[in-house]
Amino acid sequence: MSDGEGQKFALPSLKNYPIMSFMTDTPLKKERPLSPHLQIYKLGITGNTSILHRVAGVALTIGLILLTWGLVALSSGREAYEFFITFCTSPVGQILLAGWTAAFYYHMCTGIRHLVRDCGLLFENRDSCITGWLVIVMAVILTALTWAYIYQDVLRGVLS
Repeated sequence: MSDGEGQKFALPSLKNYPIMSFMTDTPLKKERPLSPHLQIYKLGITGNTSILHRVAGVALTIGLILLTWGLVALSSGREAYEFFITFCTSPVGQILLAGWTAAFYYHMCTGIRHLVRDCGLLFENRDSCITGWLVIVMAVILTALTWAYIYQDVLRGVLS
């Protein structure tokens, strides 16, 4: 090419610019590793508890639909409320309520953990692992105690 004054100059080679290498016939100079994927990369307890905290928040929000239905049924009259109670005492209703209870306790326990960490405590890897498992265990225990209290009359009949 010419610059108009008779001097010749060459365009730079695209081979030196990896981002432009798709325009040439030569491959990139080196193979780059693929990004880690969930099938390859294993999340630690802190990553899993963080994801589960968000899932529990969504479950609590969805559970508000059931609570709203109950309040509307209560204000709508006896027949509507009896239908709501029939649904809640059915196996599907019991599973939904148990899941909602577990989501509540898990979200509460991770919220307490978060408040403690906001104070600048328990940031070591060992502490994060211990508190992550503690949150899960406490949520299971609190859920079990709640449902044991709800079914205490049934449990008395079974145990006696």
